[in-house]
Amino acid sequence: MSGLEVVPVGSRADLRDFVDLPLRLHPRDLAVPLLASTITSWWRGTSPHAEPVELLLVRDAAGRAVGRTTVHTDARLDARLGAPSLLFGATEFADADVAAALVRALEDRAAADPGRAQLFGPVSLLPNQSGGVITSGFDARGFVDSPWNPAWVPAAYEALGFERWGESDTWVVDVAAASAGGLPSADEWRAAGLRLERGRRSQMGRLVPEVLAVLNRAFAALPYYTTITGAEMAAATDGLGHLVDEDLLLLARDATTDALVAFVLVVPDITAYLQRVGGRLGPLQQVRLLATRHRYRSEAVLVIQGTDPDRQGRGVLTLLSRTLQAHLATGGYARLRSTYVGRDNPASARQFERFGGRPLHGVTFYRRPVPTGTTTAAAAAKETR
Repeated sequence: MSGLEVVPVGSRADLRDFVDLPLRLHPRDLAVPLLASTITSWWRGTSPHAEPVELLLVRDAAGRAVGRTTVHTDARLDARLGAPSLLFGATEFADADVAAALVRALEDRAAADPGRAQLFGPVSLLPNQSGGVITSGFDARGFVDSPWNPAWVPAAYEALGFERWGESDTWVVDVAAASAGGLPSADEWRAAGLRLERGRRSQMGRLVPEVLAVLNRAFAALPYYTTITGAEMAAATDGLGHLVDEDLLLLARDATTDALVAFVLVVPDITAYLQRVGGRLGPLQQVRLLATRHRYRSEAVLVIQGTDPDRQGRGVLTLLSRTLQAHLATGGYARLRSTYVGRDNPASARQFERFGGRPLHGVTFYRRPVPTGTTTAAAAAKETR
């Protein structure tokens, strides 16, 4: 594709093109759009992300948007990766030529900041720098907080010299009716020194800080995890209370101190609704969603689960998982999907395998050293071909 130009998103028309691009590139029943409100907050500089975010569009010779990305930095992720990185996210491209144009723009910005050692992404500025590229399971739709892309996309990155990093999998569990009988008994909870609590919509303001504290401690040792701030958590959970199924927000507390020990956060899967409205979840769409939320109680998404490090390996998450599966079965849910679990975290994967779960999508991030001399994206692509 010739006549490509990479331009910053500078107007509302540009912003609309940025939001709408994946709706034109991908089948609506497979890809899941990012929330337009989230993208707008990046553009306006009102997101909780502490460092500047730039939005870029690629336009063809006719002026049509054919690619997009964000450019940002994050000192927390630099510390995890061990290298100062230029990050890119929310990345879409119509073909390999557009991908190369985007990467050249990233290289130009890295050259303007000589301390940057690598390009890393796609990470989309959600808490914990979510994002990624799927490497398998292309026929299976994406879901909330998970990526989806066509099968040719990984090869496009790798032809430009990117290497995979942090490979993981999303998971799917078909809920068995028999799971309703696996609910842990009160004696099992007492023997573990724990008390089960269901989260209440009315208590989300109190629960979110507690969950965040356990979450940051539980995942601190994982190489891809960046500590989530209170502001980021608040933005990520804004409006969640209206959609929570109280049987699927499960908390394990110490029976003596009442301290939160572990949690499982599962939400009804509203992917189909987000696909229908193109990620534009404004006030009117939110009202419609609330009015029809009973339609989205057949499938669910496990957003996050965690156990305080002092209690890991002592069966706490197993008790919560058994409770979750029982509640899914009695609640009429047929399927549970989970956001990605690193292949270096087999303990979390076993919680799905125990109930017949299987990997759904392979997921990876990509990294590439910032080029020096003549080693550019275009040169790397030509050499690979």
